[in-house]
Amino acid sequence: MNIATTIIPIFAVITLGWFVRIKGFIQPEFLGPANRLVYYLAIPAMIFHAISKASLSTQFDVTVILITLLSVLAVFAVAWCVGLIWRIRRGELGTFIQTSFHGNLGYIGLAVAYYSLGNDGFVRASIIAGFIMILQNLLAVVALQFNSDDASTSKNKRDVVLRILGNPVILSALAGILFSSTGLKLPLVISRSLDILSGLALPMALILIGASLSFKLMQLRMFRILSSSFLKLILLPGLGFIFYRLFDIKLHDYLPGLILLASPTATLTYVMAKEMNGDTDFAVAALSSCTILSAATFSIWLHIAVG
Repeated sequence: MNIATTIIPIFAVITLGWFVRIKGFIQPEFLGPANRLVYYLAIPAMIFHAISKASLSTQFDVTVILITLLSVLAVFAVAWCVGLIWRIRRGELGTFIQTSFHGNLGYIGLAVAYYSLGNDGFVRASIIAGFIMILQNLLAVVALQFNSDDASTSKNKRDVVLRILGNPVILSALAGILFSSTGLKLPLVISRSLDILSGLALPMALILIGASLSFKLMQLRMFRILSSSFLKLILLPGLGFIFYRLFDIKLHDYLPGLILLASPTATLTYVMAKEMNGDTDFAVAALSSCTILSAATFSIWLHIAVG
């Protein structure tokens, strides 16, 4: 694996997204509809198409999934303790916690897995991602709910939980697993249609990530933002890597999970912070900082794993 030729093109496209936004090629009103197109159609189509053709008997590893989920839980607890020790105010605390473990799996994690590991690695990563997404979204709801200053968050919490259950990435992964277990093959017309739609997913997702970056907000509360990024980009994949090696799991099996754990903070943290009375400015600043730093940390973790 040539790490440089994998990571640099991915973040070059992210940089392109930021550049075309500041030059006015992408208008702010375009981002919402384009994001929905990728999130609800293109990426689910890519995930379902890849998993539906997979052999789950060789690509579904329970141990890797359990270790990956345990790592997320551990960092969730550490981030909460750190926030309490630093006496971060309630509204900001929930957002600090979720930005410390809530990864951008659908847009960046799966892109890195696909371009670095190929289709087999992408399938493994998609299966693991479905489980991580369920856990990290539920934990984010807990963090924001228990640290909200607004009593009306209870109603918003129900809306967010329903949205989690209807998450298109989770549903497409489950649908792909169920279809693959039947042993059936997709009709050629449907397969090619999904293949065309899948081609839109990762390039557009990376451009949208770049177009959403905010350097101005990164200057606010820099120490806490960098601390959140450290927990997300160093501690979380570090714990996963240690556990994978302790259980003597083969590189081929755990590398997709490590890539997902090393993914930067998710854009969904902003949406959830907004709907559950968290700190939206901190969420945008944290995901921008974390995304930029992940260009280096992805390279470091891949080098450590394969080196």
